[in-house]
Amino acid sequence: MKILWFAVIVGLLRVLSVLPYSWVARFGSGLGGALYLIPSRRKHIVLVNLRLCFPLKSENERNTLGREHFRQVIRSYFERGIQWYGSVQSLTKRVTIESSIDLDDADAPPTIFMDFHFVGLEVGCLLYSTRQPVAALYSRMSNVRLCELARKRRGRFGAEMVERGASARKILGLLRAGTPVMLAADLDHGAANSVFVPFFGIPACTLTSVSRLAKVAGARVVPFVTEVLPDFKGYKLTIFEPLADFPSGNDTTDACRMNAFLEAQILRFPEQYYWVHRRFKNRPAGTPGVY
Repeated sequence: MKILWFAVIVGLLRVLSVLPYSWVARFGSGLGGALYLIPSRRKHIVLVNLRLCFPLKSENERNTLGREHFRQVIRSYFERGIQWYGSVQSLTKRVTIESSIDLDDADAPPTIFMDFHFVGLEVGCLLYSTRQPVAALYSRMSNVRLCELARKRRGRFGAEMVERGASARKILGLLRAGTPVMLAADLDHGAANSVFVPFFGIPACTLTSVSRLAKVAGARVVPFVTEVLPDFKGYKLTIFEPLADFPSGNDTTDACRMNAFLEAQILRFPEQYYWVHRRFKNRPAGTPGVY
């Protein structure tokens, strides 16, 4: 049965890859809006996150934002067909790039691209990998077949996919060899190698891996965000200036800076951040759970 479902998923993604982008995006958006009407664990997580992070919004405002988030998330799943199986041309014509650094600089220092879990993350990473060699960290999924499919499709333009649990030595080797590494540190991966720092005023378990790797490798940290454009016009990949004086030598200070930067981006398009994740899964000692 699992093999059959996997075959159905692959077949569906291949069909979606040849359909007009606007059709796929509109269908996914409509389905997401309908699914929001059904009580679910993910809907509960979204509303808890929004209540914690936007306490000044009314319940109706948070519901509206939650429904729009479901539209964006489900739409992004359907757009995986185009992203995983579409041609380079089909991707590049839908993505506008705005970069504050020279992406073709052969003498660039070791670079960590700090990404965040917005719904457009997938296409941004894929598009960058068509320009030059890059490595990207990923988290292993419970479904082995789906995990292997995602790993292969995400790396289909030459990106080296590195499992998050890999040794730091491997990642450092890539950085020192001149291969940029894409690393997201905005999810709750447990208390190990993390600190509790504010995220919209709530203590959030935040990884310190970005600043620690940057320090050892002598790497610059370059944030980037992929935004879904309105009116089904595609995506915009924004690559920012490297963070100044980063790392600072203090993991907590650096984690606070990362979260503050992320907050500023979320406020630009809050419906596109991955509120479906349990961002506050782990809590400081003595603090009750929220989910």
